[in-house]
Amino acid sequence: MFATSDIQRGEVGPSRDLANGPVRALVEFCRFARSKGLNSGPKETIDCLEVLRSADLADSEVLKFALRAVLCSSKEEWDLFDALFETFWGGLEPNRTDPATKRPGRKASGDQDQTEGNERWALVANNADSDLNRGSDGKAASGASVIERLRTTDFAKMPEDDLAALARLSQRLLRRMSCRLSRRLRTRQCRGSVNLRKTIRLSIGRGGDPIELSYKRRKLQRARLVILLDISGSMSLYSMFLLRFVFTLAKQFREVDAFVFSTNLVDITKALRAQRLSNALESLAKTSAGWSGGTKIGESLQDFNRRHSRRLLSRGTVFVILSDGWDTGEPEVLAAELRTIKRRVNKLIWLNPLIGHQDYQPITRGMTAALPHIDVFAPAHNLASLLELERHLGRRRSG
Repeated sequence: MFATSDIQRGEVGPSRDLANGPVRALVEFCRFARSKGLNSGPKETIDCLEVLRSADLADSEVLKFALRAVLCSSKEEWDLFDALFETFWGGLEPNRTDPATKRPGRKASGDQDQTEGNERWALVANNADSDLNRGSDGKAASGASVIERLRTTDFAKMPEDDLAALARLSQRLLRRMSCRLSRRLRTRQCRGSVNLRKTIRLSIGRGGDPIELSYKRRKLQRARLVILLDISGSMSLYSMFLLRFVFTLAKQFREVDAFVFSTNLVDITKALRAQRLSNALESLAKTSAGWSGGTKIGESLQDFNRRHSRRLLSRGTVFVILSDGWDTGEPEVLAAELRTIKRRVNKLIWLNPLIGHQDYQPITRGMTAALPHIDVFAPAHNLASLLELERHLGRRRSG
């Protein structure tokens, strides 16, 4: 049990050793909730800490319901709690004013809040995955340091002993990011001008009084993601990690179309509808996708434009290419096909694992030809860089 005096002295709070990550994260949340108006003093904080002993913390919804039951006693508090929970654990509010953002050396930005929210949740969820808190030598490690190492280590340099832990952490964080993105990019029905004819028709049954107004609405398209993943030989150290990334996005978005390419283009959208990644990989193994072959990016895009562009490309489409840019084809073909795609989509994003290398310069013929037509050119060499997709999609298109 935790004593009230421990919390009042701060011994269960942020000053305590970070090895007790779940305790630290929950105490910080209670302090944050109290600063926003919830009754979360020392007694309530102790009750929340008891959640660590009983709740299934691998599921964010379970944690949310358990904490809400402890801290809320009215509808107003219930409604406020949802926003506070998403703000603290998901980093959704860019201008948060809790004490944690005022510490020296911290950036009070939306991007920093997002990272902090992900790490807070991972600290608590890791209470259910104790092996994630152990290093490759089997010794216990700080939850924060383990998470940071897994987030920032280059996929190509990831020790084999860490692959299982990385898979669990990436599944958790990428799923949460994808869920937020799918909500953010969902088309909202906005009211337009009043539909006078329909309003009058509806008022007949009410004695002619136009109690309910009917509005004309413009039919808008739902945001669609189209993703092309390079699986050529030069991408072999990254393609499996990036395929997991694409699989996670496909599970959260209703409209995701995915393709892999090396010297030819293969549609893998149906394969990614499998319940598990292992099932999707088994299905992909039966296709002639050309894993670890050569690279013809321009010809693959040409094939896409000829066979799929009319169906998939629109002003509501975000087009994402995951490739290192090593193209054995003609750069003029690549430039022409990208120019065609850019004219028809909302945004064209190219994620390149090589950008994560300190001395990388995009001077290959393929990348030189592609850069003028790309809206976002960003790295994809580790988990942290993949999580940045949320920020990239939030930017307005330049030009």
